[in-house]
Amino acid sequence: MPVPLHWYLILSALLFACGTVGVLLSRNMIVVLMGVEVMLNGANLALVAGARKWGMADGLVYVFIVMTVAAAEAAVGLALVIAVYRQTKSLNIDDLNLLKG
Repeated sequence: MPVPLHWYLILSALLFACGTVGVLLSRNMIVVLMGVEVMLNGANLALVAGARKWGMADGLVYVFIVMTVAAAEAAVGLALVIAVYRQTKSLNIDDLNLLKG
């Protein structure tokens, strides 16, 4: 018996909500990046579930694009986190005031 589409969409929404909570409530830069990754994975799950349900490859193409963007975001984000940590010796977002003039 196949799993119904709405279960995938509920799981996708839960993943996206958990990622949103992590981004909005966390003060640690690494946890914020992880929250963004969880949000992207929730969106990917919804795209794959829709592609499976309607038999169209468009959703799968979008998933590969989102995965590419997520990999680039992780690489650039971690590079920025390392650069900020070397300057401030802290990963707390509240301590970050390098962008002030």
